[in-house]
Amino acid sequence: MEHTPHNPKEDLQAIREIMERSSRFLSLSGISGVFAGAVGLIGALAAYMILPDLSALAAAGFEGTFNGLTLSTLILYMAVNLLLVLMVAVVGAVYFSVKKARKANQPFWNTSTKRMINYFLIPFVTGGVFILILVFRNDLELVAPAMLIFYGLALVNAGKFTLSEVHYLGITEIVLGLMAAVFINWGLLFWALGFGVMHIVYGMVMYYKYER
Repeated sequence: MEHTPHNPKEDLQAIREIMERSSRFLSLSGISGVFAGAVGLIGALAAYMILPDLSALAAAGFEGTFNGLTLSTLILYMAVNLLLVLMVAVVGAVYFSVKKARKANQPFWNTSTKRMINYFLIPFVTGGVFILILVFRNDLELVAPAMLIFYGLALVNAGKFTLSEVHYLGITEIVLGLMAAVFINWGLLFWALGFGVMHIVYGMVMYYKYER
């Protein structure tokens, strides 16, 4: 009776795959990235339809009315817009990722998921508080850059526990945030690129790489 020769390299590869599955959240769906990007573009379009030129706002000392709206009303509109974009994107991410996990017979909520979320939330919440400070100080032209930079930092931080593409998406968001801080009047354009176009691009890459 012939015995199959033992291959230590195959054993090491199998152990490595098991350890990777147990330490990284691999159920993140590329479709959720495409969905989040589409929602981000819709939110950017809604903001563009009413948001005045930031240079005009700054020149007026962020006072008076713009497009028939007071500054406080404008801020409230933008806040509601951003919250809706965030909520819909999160719901979509959870839905498509749960669907992917079930299809692969893998648990969605495990230790890796908790770690990823915890590491994501630290810079994300910090950025949210910092943005609120900017709003109260009327430094509104820095809001878009700050959102991109802190979101990018959150993705880089969480990228240790999920697909490597998330890490590189985070780097891209940080670069776009820094560019938005330099070209301050194009903040909304960079916001649309970061939260819209880049999500769609990376989502498609992850889908074709891991889910087809």
